[in-house]
Amino acid sequence: MTPSTNIGAAARFERAAAFDVWLTKLAADSAMPPGVSLVAVGGLGRRECAPRGDLDLVLLHTGVSGVEELAARIWYPIWDSRVGLDHSVRTVDESLAAAEADAKVALGLLDARHVTGDPDLTARLARSAADLWRRTAPSQLSRLRELTEARHATHGTLTHLLEGDLKESAGGLRDVGILRGIGRAGIADATPPAIRAAQTRLLDVRDALHRSAGRNLDRLVAHERAAVAETLDLPDGDALLRRVANDAATVEWALDDAWRSVHRWRASLRRGGVPHRPRRLPLATDVVESDGEVVLARSAVTPHPDPSLSLRVAAAAATAKLPIARSTLEWLSRYVPPLPNPWPAAARTALMSLLGSGQALIPTWTACDRFGLIAAWLPEWARLRGAPQHNPVHLFTLDRHLVSAAAEAAGYAREVARPDLLLVGALVHDVGKGLPGDHSVVGAPLAADIARRIGLADADVVMIERLVRHHLVLPEIATRRDIGDPVTVTAVAEIVGDTETLELLHMLARSDAVATGPAAWTTWKSRLIDQLVAAVRASLAGAPLPAPMAPDPTLLGADLPVVQVAPDWVALAAKDRRGLLATVAGCLAMHQLEVVAVNSITVEDRAVLQCAVQPRYGASPDRDLLAADLRRAALDQLVLPARLARRSRTPNGARPRPRLLWPGDDLLEVRATDEPALLYRIASTLAELGVNLRAARVSTLGADVVDTFYLIGPVDRAAIEAALLALLH
Repeated sequence: MTPSTNIGAAARFERAAAFDVWLTKLAADSAMPPGVSLVAVGGLGRRECAPRGDLDLVLLHTGVSGVEELAARIWYPIWDSRVGLDHSVRTVDESLAAAEADAKVALGLLDARHVTGDPDLTARLARSAADLWRRTAPSQLSRLRELTEARHATHGTLTHLLEGDLKESAGGLRDVGILRGIGRAGIADATPPAIRAAQTRLLDVRDALHRSAGRNLDRLVAHERAAVAETLDLPDGDALLRRVANDAATVEWALDDAWRSVHRWRASLRRGGVPHRPRRLPLATDVVESDGEVVLARSAVTPHPDPSLSLRVAAAAATAKLPIARSTLEWLSRYVPPLPNPWPAAARTALMSLLGSGQALIPTWTACDRFGLIAAWLPEWARLRGAPQHNPVHLFTLDRHLVSAAAEAAGYAREVARPDLLLVGALVHDVGKGLPGDHSVVGAPLAADIARRIGLADADVVMIERLVRHHLVLPEIATRRDIGDPVTVTAVAEIVGDTETLELLHMLARSDAVATGPAAWTTWKSRLIDQLVAAVRASLAGAPLPAPMAPDPTLLGADLPVVQVAPDWVALAAKDRRGLLATVAGCLAMHQLEVVAVNSITVEDRAVLQCAVQPRYGASPDRDLLAADLRRAALDQLVLPARLARRSRTPNGARPRPRLLWPGDDLLEVRATDEPALLYRIASTLAELGVNLRAARVSTLGADVVDTFYLIGPVDRAAIEAALLALLH
């Protein structure tokens, strides 16, 4: 059977009807006896069949003989048709026992729907499963919440992920099922119209994704976004991601609120139904805690609320690490007037307290954003919300990245003289993204406007503008230039200007990188930035530059060759020769190690190479075998596999055009698509041209690299460019 690939609720219903007809025929052809029924659960049970989705079936029986053989006669044609199948063969009692032991099974049986066979048997299961769910809901929902939290930890939050799982991520379709279960337990109206509309749109996206990918795929990968958007008549992949983020936020918030309802319901059961009057504990002016949630004090509910009230509530909630009650968020969004320009001191103080709350900032900010409070404070946020990031090194959408950067910055508050400026700078450092031009340059005046509206002093507004304009200077220079070169250090010192700015840029670089994702912040990058900052600080103070870290004396004095291997670096001393770096790079590539930085010095005829490395695929190589191969490389005795000289294939043959830049007379910058052994091939090409290398910096940015080479000797730019462009195209 080939199911329809059309999109929408009607198409899903049509696919379910077609499956029902097919399964009914399979059961008839298999001579299904009395006392047996075929029951659909999951997507088929709900008539939400995706184009490439699996079937979830239960062969229900009363203990008749030969039921396993009957099941095989039904299952095998399904497998032969290449339709995914999750199946079980059980009696009603066995099904209920499985449901009582497994909350996921119990939840799944709530979707049980008769397909063919004995309808009374199916009806008995459906009634019993619903009754069991209501009776065991306190324990089942407790187990289900643990499973849900573990799933969210594994799959992340769909609202903020660039490649989230439409089903498993927080805010995805699996969470809609949890909401249905809470509603079926009679605890709350967990599926209001907004949830049903969000679910329908998410199902449409999944349908389009299955159609585009041609397989059962629930993760909205970047290379499928454009095709999915076209199928759904959306302008582009960015519009698609924004819509998914908004719908996921609706589901995520509803589930968080529903869990709080479950908590209150279970507490009432423990009290035997005795009414409970929660204690109201003051948290801040006009803000109290009531039953584990943040609510307004009665005195705050007036016809003319303070414009800073919503910020003060958010700050109190984040500081106390408590959620804000839904009714409070609704009241704040409806009745609190806009903030004046500039903000009053109370609002500015509350913002700094909110941003300084660390990781508690993220859920509080998300909840406020869900009810439109953030856009009321910062109108620019409407453009940033759900905006995609097109560099694969980023894990999160733009809005989540900015909030995460501010949360990370709170951890460095004691490292700078002006933590308030660090927090604001972290929140707005990428405000220019999505607009034409360099986002640092475009964003600087926008950030200044925000700082001015918040009510910062003129000098502080200037500092925020400088932070945004130069927030990439330290990481880019540290990873692409020789930070031991006085010219490099002096240039950075001229940009930074003073120690206070240097400290703020340093901690902003850390916060930005950690909030970007694991690929953006590594031990070697941290070390390079710290070394650059130390050198720039010395330059600003008029002190001598710190001496570059000297190699291990063994590398300079022991008999050649010398090889040292550590988890994240290797070092080698060998007789100097042209092409040594290329051979070492090839050896490291052969062991599936990425080279992230290279430093080299030459003392008489001894070359010393120090390479920062990281495993390309996660698993560390055999250190003894690597050391042996590096020793052979040093002696020019290593035979490298021919595959290293070949380029990897890219999807559809597409490869962005490489760029070669000359920032200095002896400085070459190569920007190209990353692939295994790329450094080896570039260094080999340069060696064939007779070019020696003093040092190299390798910066990997998702699918791209920016490799910088310090060249020694006469440089024929035209010959180098021709050879490298031929290599990289």
